[in-house]
Amino acid sequence: MNMNRNNPTLIFCLLMDLIGMATFALPGIGEFGDLVWAPISAFIFYRAFGGWKGAFGGLFNFVEEALPFTDFIPTFTIMWVYQRVTRRQPSSIIPIR
Repeated sequence: MNMNRNNPTLIFCLLMDLIGMATFALPGIGEFGDLVWAPISAFIFYRAFGGWKGAFGGLFNFVEEALPFTDFIPTFTIMWVYQRVTRRQPSSIIPIR
């Protein structure tokens, strides 16, 4: 298990998703705001999660933010849940030799 994996908090992930969705509240300016926010969000995603998950998720996040009408996808929160679900648990079985 990689112990250097970045683990952002759920609050951080929810906040990043809310910022991404906030452009919906700005009629007419929203899509321009998405073009500005997309590369910033992708970089934050990469730095927050790191490794191949951060790189792949950052690319997905960039596309999701840049495309019109896709801001509702909570990319940061989905990755947070994914990391919790796929986290390896230590084995409680003691091998017999």
